[in-house]
Amino acid sequence: MLMSNRDRPARLHYMAYSFRILQAGDHVVCAVTGQKIPLDDLLYWSIARQEPYASAEISAQAELKARGG
Repeated sequence: MLMSNRDRPARLHYMAYSFRILQAGDHVVCAVTGQKIPLDDLLYWSIARQEPYASAEISAQAELKARGG
């Protein structure tokens, strides 16, 4: 029986300029907002914290918070 990856979160390893899929799925969840991000739309993440973000603004907010700002 084939398993569908639809509406299932993926587990990723984030690298510079790309990510590797560790567990198949169709989206990840933004580390700040909890918003579902389809893998095709994922553009922002932290390599150090291994976290995905829904937008550049949210990514910048997370970085400032991590630096204590």
